[in-house]
Amino acid sequence: MNGDSNDGEVGGFLRSRRARIQPEEVGLPSHGRRRVPGLRREEVAQLAGVSVDYYIRLEQGRGANVSDSVLDAVARVLRLDETEQAYLYAVARPRQKRGTPPVTPRVRPGVQALLDGLERGPAFVLGRRMDVLAWNALGDAVLGFGRVASGTPNMPRLVFLDPASPELYPEWAAVAAQTVSHLRLNAGLYADDPEMCALVGELSLKSADFRRLWADHQVKECAYGVKRLRHPVAGLLTLPYETLSLPTDPDLTIVAYTAEAGSETAERLALLGSWRATAGTR
Repeated sequence: MNGDSNDGEVGGFLRSRRARIQPEEVGLPSHGRRRVPGLRREEVAQLAGVSVDYYIRLEQGRGANVSDSVLDAVARVLRLDETEQAYLYAVARPRQKRGTPPVTPRVRPGVQALLDGLERGPAFVLGRRMDVLAWNALGDAVLGFGRVASGTPNMPRLVFLDPASPELYPEWAAVAAQTVSHLRLNAGLYADDPEMCALVGELSLKSADFRRLWADHQVKECAYGVKRLRHPVAGLLTLPYETLSLPTDPDLTIVAYTAEAGSETAERLALLGSWRATAGTR
């Protein structure tokens, strides 16, 4: 992906994970001042029980045939969590490139009907590149997908390139970091997607914040959590969210925001829904 060195995703990821572990944490002497932060490649190889040359080839992206046992050992040494370990497997042994570019999946009418049935909370469908492929009325009212002038709305573009984004998200820095970590996770899983590469390149060119966060090589699956939004009409909204994968469409994810019954956010969402419905009939 754009923004990484020539040895690719796996090299940058492993270097970033080595840098966060101090030698003393794994029982090694620090040997005074170091040229690089964290563990050296030689130390990771020693702790993982592999040759230094073997580990170097892995960091250089030349480990396509690396075994599960070696990847597991490296993951253990670098203290990777489950998501990071799955990402390591994906970037260390990328899938064979397909002959034709991947096609953006179509959202079935039944999925749109499901979104529309969620009348009390914003809901939308994300694709692998975090394109917003479908949404319900409250999703549009809260997040403004319909105001995107051309093309398909895309969450990373909205977060990093829309001037209104920092006002919409009071905790913008956290939202930005989460967005990048989820996009990088998908980028590792779909390394053969040219549109993903183009998206990363565009955001790297246009946003210094994106470039900085992308260089951190953080990966995270955003399955649930809480988002706070400051809507220009409804005011401050505190919205827990859950994500649901579609078994028949693995590249699609439904994101559904909820509000606690009787809460101020629930009341504001109800007013926003009524306001939108009234405005739509004028």
